[in-house]
This record gives sequence, structure tokens and C-alpha cells, in this order.
Amino acid sequence: MYEQLFSYIKRYSKSSLTADDEALIKASLQPKKLKKKELFLKQGNICQFTGFIIKGAMRQYSIDNAGNEHIIQLALENWWMVDRESYLMKTPSVYNIDAWEDTELLTLGADDLERLLEIPAIKEMFWNMNQSSFIASQKRLNNSIVLPAMERYEQLLKSYPDFLQRFPQHIIASYLGITKETLSRVRSKLFQK
Repeated sequence: MYEQLFSYIKRYSKSSLTADDEALIKASLQPKKLKKKELFLKQGNICQFTGFIIKGAMRQYSIDNAGNEHIIQLALENWWMVDRESYLMKTPSVYNIDAWEDTELLTLGADDLERLLEIPAIKEMFWNMNQSSFIASQKRLNNSIVLPAMERYEQLLKSYPDFLQRFPQHIIASYLGITKETLSRVRSKLFQK
């Protein structure tokens, strides 16, 4: 379980982990299992943990006054899931995070994060990961503002093809900021090409 995380750290960091570093990481991250649709974070609660997904799929979403879900983030194996604002600022979350499939993850509390950031490889990994995440968020925001639905779907297909295999169409539509009907038309046109 931890080997998957160690591989991830190596991918995002040029610094090596010592045996002591690995022991501290293992002591700081706790395994957790979630059943499909089980909440990792409930709207209104403070996000106490970030989770590294070992197996499964998760989603982060808000619910508007009409009861409609708006997908903010989708995540699969080797992704981190957290409401960053709530986790770091200790504020109530405006999001729900749940498991879309039965999910296994390693969870890290904020206090343990501070300790782990003293490890050069962890600090470098989080820096690089945050940079990548910020760039991806900017691209997604820009795409949702300037691209028509067809091009948004094509970008998703190109960047995250696994999402289309693991999440149902209504979740994909919400993630893209379009209706299920629009997504159905987009997919029809795309497959007619």
C-alpha cells in the first residue's frame, strides 16, 4: 500500500527518501477504506484529512439551492483528494467529497503534514504537485469559459480518458459544466466523425 505512495513521491521529487523518512511517512498516513457513496467529507464540516487514493475513484462536489450537484474534482488512483481551503484554513467546507467506487486511501492529518514537510522529498513533492494542480485548474477554468461543449469534452477525452471509463455520463456532464442532454449530443456528433 505504501509502495504506491513512495513511487508517487519519487515521481514528483528528485530528493530521495531515507529509511527513517519512510518510517515517518508510514506512521503519519493511515489506511482508510470507503464504500461506494460513503462520505470522506461532509459539507459544513472542517476537512481534517487529505487522502492519497490507492484504489478507487472519488469526487468533490457542491450542491446548489435547487439540489443540483456541481462536480469540482474527480480523482482516481495516485491522486490526492482534499478540500484544500478547509484543510489548511480550518474553515467549514462548502463541498462534499465521497467515494464513487469502493476506495482505499492513505489519509494524512494537517498536523502530520507539518511534520512530513520537514522531509525534503515530501516538501518537493507537494510543491511540484501543487504547481501541476494549479496549472490544471487554470486550464479547466479557461476551458469552461472559452470552449464550446464539444471541445471541452475532447479535452477531457485527451487529458483524462480514464474518467470516461470510471464515471457515469451525468457525473462527466456536471464536471464539464453542461447538461446530460448536451453531453449526449456532443458524444453523438463526436462518434459520427
